[in-house]
Amino acid sequence: MSYKAGPHFLQIPGPSNIPGRVLRAIERPTMDHRGPSFQDLAVEVLEKIKPIFKTSQPVVIFPSSGTGAWEAALVNTLSPGDKVLMYETGQFSNLWIELASRLGLKPEICQGDWRGGAIAEVIEERLLADTTKQIKAVCIVHNETSTGALSNVKAVRDAIDNAKHPALLLVDTISGLGSRA
Repeated sequence: MSYKAGPHFLQIPGPSNIPGRVLRAIERPTMDHRGPSFQDLAVEVLEKIKPIFKTSQPVVIFPSSGTGAWEAALVNTLSPGDKVLMYETGQFSNLWIELASRLGLKPEICQGDWRGGAIAEVIEERLLADTTKQIKAVCIVHNETSTGALSNVKAVRDAIDNAKHPALLLVDTISGLGSRA
């Protein structure tokens, strides 16, 4: 007699296991994305997602891959030739740096060792040294899935504020938003 233990539970950073209730929801027929039922669902989802972002402000869901979100963030907030401070924490941060270069931005890279997240003190020092405020944005990866490096977003935000620098903070939180980190 063989014993069936249940669904396989893969304990690695990805791909993620999908809960049964989500799998059952996927079985439902496709909803017309132009119809009133979808509009009702979208309004409900956009309201209920606010606590995840810790905001009372409107949330916009951008349907794309992570790369599409990076591109949208960069091209909608910056202009070619703008200098951006980007912290290297692993493969995904490096891909974001490459994309910024291809879009005509000028990445200034904080070299990391791929064993840890962005170091807020390093960012603060770089911003303090930017006395002419040429750096337009600081880009960090919250949870670098290729290495497991975790950046403290609040500490980086505080570093920008402590430096009294107007740089915009852009955060890749694709795999980290719903976590408690």
